[in-house]
Amino acid sequence: MQSHTRAVQKIEYDFHAHLFSKDAPVSSSISPARAFRSGLPGNYSIRLVDGTNNCSGRIEIFIDGVWGTVCDDDWDINDASVVCRQLRCGKAVTAHGSAHFGQGSGEICGSIWLDDVKCLGSEESLTQCSHREVGTHDCNHGKDAGVVCSG
Repeated sequence: MQSHTRAVQKIEYDFHAHLFSKDAPVSSSISPARAFRSGLPGNYSIRLVDGTNNCSGRIEIFIDGVWGTVCDDDWDINDASVVCRQLRCGKAVTAHGSAHFGQGSGEICGSIWLDDVKCLGSEESLTQCSHREVGTHDCNHGKDAGVVCSG
């Protein structure tokens, strides 16, 4: 993996906000070392669902063909700020836990991808925040995290 990391000068990330329509992808370049340290794959999508608009709802992340959620352990306004920034939805208004926007479930959203997310609030994307290894958690969908953004 180190040789691959050295060979790659930068990795392009595509983030999509898909709720009511297909939005243009948001691109962000992050150094390979930082990306691999975060545990998130180089190309993933993030969206908010079941909110009142495309800038509020349960956070879902698309990895390896599967939508999954974020656990609300340690979830706070700093984490919500990063999600809102990443989706170009303005500032975070509230950070919700306890499946405020409903539980992710079934084939469409059956996984829990992130747990113990800790952002400072200034990061450009969740790839820059610390969290447990992707897919490692002690949660259930009753603890799915959500956000309300100003946008």
